[in-house]
Amino acid sequence: QTGNGQRDRKQPTHVAKVRIGQGKRAQYERIGVAWAKEDGSIFVRPYGKQIIDDGFALYPIEERDQQR
Repeated sequence: QTGNGQRDRKQPTHVAKVRIGQGKRAQYERIGVAWAKEDGSIFVRPYGKQIIDDGFALYPIEERDQQR
């Protein structure tokens, strides 16, 4: 296990996304990934240096998505 709480080479369990726009025109931008930890917490690793001025959502990665 590494210092940040994720296991070496373990695939992420979640994708972090922010919503851009509203209504039917809303789009979701992927801003990072996350790992569910054994203690019930979730470790989030954003891509690059993000400025997130609103909340973000975590979406579980389906098994078939992890194989891609």
